[in-house]
Amino acid sequence: MIPSDSRSRNGSPLRPAFSGVASYKVDQPTVGEELHPVIHAGRVALVTGAASGIGRAAALEFARLGLKIAIADVNVAALESTGKQLATMVGAANVLVVPTDVAQLEQVVRLRDKVYEAWGEVAVLMNNAGIGPKGTSWGGIENWRSVFDVNLFGCVSPPPLLLADPYARTGRIVNVQQMFVPSMLHQENQAVIINTGSKQGITNPPGNAAYNASKAAVKSLTEGLAHELRERPDSNVTAHLFIPGWTFTGMTGASGLAPAKPAGAWSAEETVLYMLDRVRSGDFYILVPDNDTKREVDQLRIMWGAADIAEGRPALSRWHKDYKALFEEYMRDGLAQLE
Repeated sequence: MIPSDSRSRNGSPLRPAFSGVASYKVDQPTVGEELHPVIHAGRVALVTGAASGIGRAAALEFARLGLKIAIADVNVAALESTGKQLATMVGAANVLVVPTDVAQLEQVVRLRDKVYEAWGEVAVLMNNAGIGPKGTSWGGIENWRSVFDVNLFGCVSPPPLLLADPYARTGRIVNVQQMFVPSMLHQENQAVIINTGSKQGITNPPGNAAYNASKAAVKSLTEGLAHELRERPDSNVTAHLFIPGWTFTGMTGASGLAPAKPAGAWSAEETVLYMLDRVRSGDFYILVPDNDTKREVDQLRIMWGAADIAEGRPALSRWHKDYKALFEEYMRDGLAQLE
């Protein structure tokens, strides 16, 4: 039996709409009366990009809930540190640390084989991906290749410069998805797949076309996966698109000192708690707010972007000089109607 932390959270206390600037609270967690069929003690979670940030926070939360945890990342030292902390929570026998560059298909195959040899299933597959070197619409071709290789395809390893960047979290969605989903489909028990996307892949703000395009592709990939899974007879695997808000991970900067969390950001733990709450509710699109941007603001921005196409406005009209005032009026009116 896996020891489960008494402080484990089975749910997250959702903030009511327009609750001001109050943070998403995690110090007084609520515990749901019913356990999710997947996210509960004794099942198996695999988290890629687990050495730091959201991936690490997710692995720790799964451990608090009593799951067995397999973690993968290219940053060996940080991954092993996370593994040691997990072992203190659920016991070393329930933690599998597999240093993996999931851009390399043979390493992903090895990861899959190790997890299934150890535990025979993957209940939660969390693809946690993303780097963001700048690539404009006609510049930065090498960054374009790197961003798509890391964020989506995983066909080649990222350049050494990116591997040295502590903010370059690894996790290549296509390789992991292609290697694990066929095995998960044949499991007896229910399972979930969580792919990490980005709001920039939906609203497409100007500035980094390469990153936006890669995350738009992750959105499309995950939507297609969800459709294909639900069309299978008796399918017991679901897919979910995790779209974090402004998340502070606490990674150290060049000075070696961890900066203070900005007031507008959520912590990685808060973001993970919200995500898991929405997975339990069965949501596909998990659009995470933060202290600066309420969910309703995100919704209005997304609907404006979709209306660019439906109404024949210029591309990215939200940032067009002739539409800026109209967009601001639209936001004021929309938020006023929701209050």
